[in-house]
Amino acid sequence: MQIITTFREMDSSPALQAAAERWGARLEQVCDRIVSCHVSVERPHRHHLHGSPFAIHVVLGVPGAQIAVSHQSSLDPYVALGDAFRTARRRLLEHTDLQRDFTRVPRIGRVVANRA
Repeated sequence: MQIITTFREMDSSPALQAAAERWGARLEQVCDRIVSCHVSVERPHRHHLHGSPFAIHVVLGVPGAQIAVSHQSSLDPYVALGDAFRTARRRLLEHTDLQRDFTRVPRIGRVVANRA
């Protein structure tokens, strides 16, 4: 899988790019059919009083679909990157479950064995 990292409104960071590649490698353990991964790190506006949270966009290309995640959460880019990749992982798991036609059955009650 090829991971492309784009930085907008900020200087490029090799450490942040390496972190995105590590998160991408973790996604490959979940699903080996990921074709591409495009990560964009953006620092939108510079707010004088509150700082500016980082916006992370992750687009995963899988056969038959694209999974897109946008996350804007933290003033720390590594925290925002982790949150975005965790959300992408959840959506990737949902997509693979749908591809397998797998539905999760909710557990209601409990099973008690008869001892005779």
